[in-house]
Amino acid sequence: MKQNKFKLIINQYFAKLKALPPTIRQIIAILLIIMGFFGFLPIVGFWMIPLGLMLLAIDFPWAKRTLTRLKFQYRRLVKFLKA
Repeated sequence: MKQNKFKLIINQYFAKLKALPPTIRQIIAILLIIMGFFGFLPIVGFWMIPLGLMLLAIDFPWAKRTLTRLKFQYRRLVKFLKA
């Protein structure tokens, strides 16, 4: 139940972001990725890097491929750690 609510919130968030002009969306994505590299600081975090890639994946195929590759590697790592 909580997972469905989370997915609904994420889908609403990305629907609003898709309505933005591409240049604004790309600037936001790049800022998120840059701030993600400072994940050791308070407030910003490493979670910003995948979020920025998700935004870039709307406009750029290379970002979509990178995001897909990261998802696959994450799933492999989780599967490996559970075994």
